[in-house]
Amino acid sequence: MSPVIARQRATEKASVLAEAMPWLLRFRGATVVVKYGGHAMVDDELQRTFARDITFMRLAGLRPVVVHGGGPQISDMLQRLEIPSEFVRGYRVTTPEALDVVRMVLTGQVQRQVVAHINSHGPFAVGVSGEDAGLFTATRAVIDVDGEHIDVGAVGAIASVDCTLIESLLDNGMIPVISSLASGDDGQTF
Repeated sequence: MSPVIARQRATEKASVLAEAMPWLLRFRGATVVVKYGGHAMVDDELQRTFARDITFMRLAGLRPVVVHGGGPQISDMLQRLEIPSEFVRGYRVTTPEALDVVRMVLTGQVQRQVVAHINSHGPFAVGVSGEDAGLFTATRAVIDVDGEHIDVGAVGAIASVDCTLIESLLDNGMIPVISSLASGDDGQTF
């Protein structure tokens, strides 16, 4: 890289940091929840950039919490396993068989990738499921579209969040990476 280009890049970075500094100071110590959707995970460069940015937030004094999805990855695995996947009015219908795949993909594949990308910048990230330690409690989702009730199966609506585990991880300098699964009062997973 030529000295001119290196100087130009350094100037651009300094400009960005100067613009960000008031916000970093204002939100230092704040917990920031970032929803990381499955569609944003399909590009390797976006994954690396996301991990770098989350790590930067942590190093800049914020307390990031990542809640991830994995829709495209779930659809891909259901297709590979030849498990039918139905969408009604844009909502995935989650059968008990599909729920096993959802859990496997979210916690066994997607979450591991997100944690690994963040941890490539330092040992900060730890994977947690919304089912762990009673983190998320959910009830069966009731979906109404234009007055029509849609049964989407094992899909839940968050009823409560117990932040004890997350606060403990944050207090110890960790970045929680949470899969979007939840437990119901009756032991059902959503």
